[in-house]
Amino acid sequence: MLRVERVYKRFGGVTAVRNCSLDVEAGSITGLIGPNGAGKTTLFNVIAGRYKPDSGRVFFKDEAIDGLSPHQIFQRRLYRTFQITREFSQMTVLENLMIMPAGQLGETIWNTWLRPGAVRSQENEIKQRALAVLDFVELADLQDTYAGSLSGGQKKLLEIARSLMAEPEMVLLDEPGAGVNPTLMKKLVDNIRRLRDERGITFLLIEHNMDLIMELCNPIIVMSEGTKLAQGPPEAIRGNEKVLEAYLGGQYR
Repeated sequence: MLRVERVYKRFGGVTAVRNCSLDVEAGSITGLIGPNGAGKTTLFNVIAGRYKPDSGRVFFKDEAIDGLSPHQIFQRRLYRTFQITREFSQMTVLENLMIMPAGQLGETIWNTWLRPGAVRSQENEIKQRALAVLDFVELADLQDTYAGSLSGGQKKLLEIARSLMAEPEMVLLDEPGAGVNPTLMKKLVDNIRRLRDERGITFLLIEHNMDLIMELCNPIIVMSEGTKLAQGPPEAIRGNEKVLEAYLGGQYR
């Protein structure tokens, strides 16, 4: 579903991503690990259109997307989240979901004057979809709560819910487990699995929590110094000496 070919991204004299190539299979939950500074988030930003690669190509469903803007990539149903959540804090949880679908009739001012019935009908349909998504991620009881007052773990679940409103085929998750307590972590992991199994969504996620990565992801890609060091199932990554020495500190020996 996603193919990165020999991508370079430089910032002045620093090469953040160096000759990086990797593939993400449709229907997989693929983990991306590596130390701070390995280039993981920069690679995410290249894939999602925030940065243009200095060289190399990025393909999504065999279409080159490395020259597209973030909103054009979003329209192709590739969605990304952020390590620090980007919710609309002064809007309710429900409103955060309802704003996500693109091309809403009410976004055009003359439709609110000339087609108010159609605007209301579409808004009601979107609201019902949003309520169903909130029920799916078990946030329905918080639908009228301001998003800014949620806990860190609840905001991560809200990010997942917002992504569902965009009807993605693939989601890039940037450290979904950061700052999440064990109870909400289990719920987050269960939701990601259900979305893959029931809705066919493909995931590529950056994560420093090795327990989460080893439990949830297959395959796992390891980055080092801007490029891919290793790729394989959890068992192979656990047994890879270079990975153990550089990133896991030997805890899985």
